[in-house]
Amino acid sequence: MATIFSGEAFTDVVGSPYYVAPEVLKKYYGPECDVWSAGVIIYILLSGVPPFWDETEQGIFEQVLTGELDFVSEPWPSISESAKDLVRRMLVRDPKKRLTAHEVICHPWVQIGGVAPDKPLDSAVLSRLKQFSAMDKLKKIAIRAIAEILSEEEIGGLKEMFKMIDADSSGQVTLEELKKGLEKVGANIKDSEIDVLMKAADIDNSGTIDYREFVAAMLHLNKVQREDHVHAAFSYFDEDGSGYITKDELQLACKKFGLENIQLEELIKEVDQDNDGRIDYSEFVAMMQQSGFDRKSLL
Repeated sequence: MATIFSGEAFTDVVGSPYYVAPEVLKKYYGPECDVWSAGVIIYILLSGVPPFWDETEQGIFEQVLTGELDFVSEPWPSISESAKDLVRRMLVRDPKKRLTAHEVICHPWVQIGGVAPDKPLDSAVLSRLKQFSAMDKLKKIAIRAIAEILSEEEIGGLKEMFKMIDADSSGQVTLEELKKGLEKVGANIKDSEIDVLMKAADIDNSGTIDYREFVAAMLHLNKVQREDHVHAAFSYFDEDGSGYITKDELQLACKKFGLENIQLEELIKEVDQDNDGRIDYSEFVAMMQQSGFDRKSLL
């Protein structure tokens, strides 16, 4: 957030993309931007997800400038009108029409001690991990390959999410960090379930989730099923360009990701529709287009 100097205006773009105010992006802002950032925090505390989200930093900025607030999806129907009124008025794009810090403090919801709903809140991370855990092993490996080729610009938003969970900035998310990260967004989930999700995302069985594994688990459907990404993933496996993924090529790809003791025949059999012992492009595309990610799992 900005350091407040009454009456002064600033022209540098600063702050995390999730919390940055519209006027900051326009490079002319004052202390009003702090009210916006606080409104974003309240929105996240109440719903478990950011009000403006995208998988790239540029996409987040565009949402901040033009996106609509969602007060319809769960858990908003169970949240008081007073709370929604406060958030709505803190997230007015025109800083002159936005509540002041004093008006926020005097708002009825703050005065009566506003509280978040008692019901567990599902988070973007939890939703995606559940969906990823239900996928076939080969599809997970293929998505991991897509994660490898995506640019930092394409996954800027996911990088921010990873940093929030990776508490010690080690570049590896441990089971304990994942548990605490889910608790922060209000997810009510048993330790045994977290362990299952952890193992699902930990593709190389190292005991932790690295950045690219996290990206793979969090990728949105529109990234996974984009034709150029699917083709790039197929080519990643099909090293000789024959148009088929063989057992040897699959073994080589698994080795690159540190995967050992993989039942390669079983992986191929799950996808190999014509039973020729290898995977052609159409079979690969069919696997990638199977449902697994929920389009509404994130804003």
